[in-house]
Amino acid sequence: MPSVPHGGALVNRLLTGTALENAQKQAAELPRITVDGYAAFDIDGIAKGLFSPLTGFMNEEQTRSVLDTMHLKPGIPWTIPILLPVAKADADKLEVGTPVAIEDDQGELAAILHLTEKFTPDKEELCQQVYGTTDTAHPGVAYTMGTGDICLAGDLDVLKTRKIEFEEFNLPPAQTRAAFEEKGWKRIVAFQTRNPIHRAHEYLTKCALEMCDGLLIHPLMGTTKSDDIPGDVRMRCYQALIDNYYPKDHVMLSLMPVNMRYAGPKEAIMHAIIRKNYGCTHFIVGRDHAGVGDYYGTYDAHYIFDQFDLSEIGIIPLLFDHSFYSKRTHSMASKKTCPGTAEDHVFLSGTKVREMLRNGEMPPEEFTRPEVARILIEWAQSTNQ
Repeated sequence: MPSVPHGGALVNRLLTGTALENAQKQAAELPRITVDGYAAFDIDGIAKGLFSPLTGFMNEEQTRSVLDTMHLKPGIPWTIPILLPVAKADADKLEVGTPVAIEDDQGELAAILHLTEKFTPDKEELCQQVYGTTDTAHPGVAYTMGTGDICLAGDLDVLKTRKIEFEEFNLPPAQTRAAFEEKGWKRIVAFQTRNPIHRAHEYLTKCALEMCDGLLIHPLMGTTKSDDIPGDVRMRCYQALIDNYYPKDHVMLSLMPVNMRYAGPKEAIMHAIIRKNYGCTHFIVGRDHAGVGDYYGTYDAHYIFDQFDLSEIGIIPLLFDHSFYSKRTHSMASKKTCPGTAEDHVFLSGTKVREMLRNGEMPPEEFTRPEVARILIEWAQSTNQ
């Protein structure tokens, strides 16, 4: 059976039918704010239940609890505030207790916010608590420090879903749960990725699949860093890999339309909770999960799970060591399973891989499958990456 949603029930804030028609008419007469793509993805996540049990943007009390205790309230772990920051000039025009129309970055009415509170968070504290740094070279810090100073809180009524590329793979939690039920999967493991899957990642997913009924390959497709590989390229890589190297009856590809925050260990907990809402029972956490630069230790995303009662989180983390191809055993392995020294291990830096791709060179098959490499070579040469 798929896991119970976080907080006990799957949230759905997306209006339909007469309720939608009435809300659209109401929104046309309301004061309006415009949000960026980052906030628009968060609205979509709240609407579809990805962020269950949240029904809207968090208030100051909830934010304080998350920062101080890593819980929304006792028994409900949560590690990253979901906030709606706006400029003070925009906030001053809005009255608490009245609804506000939200226009998204695509110029469309996206939601109605039932404004219950305006508050001013300490951005430096927020960054330090969530990202572990206030260095604006960190992409999450840079984004946070660049947003408005006032946060708006309240429940949302959402008027539209956010369309993205490969929409046929953008299954909301209610649909993945139904798919797992139909397939008869009781133990479902999710794999988080924002990159093409190389051989080490393939190894992790197949180790996990040995103990589960099904694997959800669940790439993040919200906002990412500008130098991350584009979503359309990644999707072609995932599809090529699944078509050639995974059993069709035990793997499923779907998208997770959530922003990448690069919050390391705090984000690992959030990614686990979100996959719980999608119906997964297990979640793979590898080396440097959701990391960027040198801001986090290699296995900080493993250690943070020790700070929680796993019955509260409600999904089982599968903590994997760094994996590689071993020339001694002629197989994928990790330090836990393979003897020998570093000289026996096939490692390639991201810089080296990109150089090879630009030059039209195939990385060794011990690193990546040739079908994936060909897609990446085409992309790298066309964009001079």
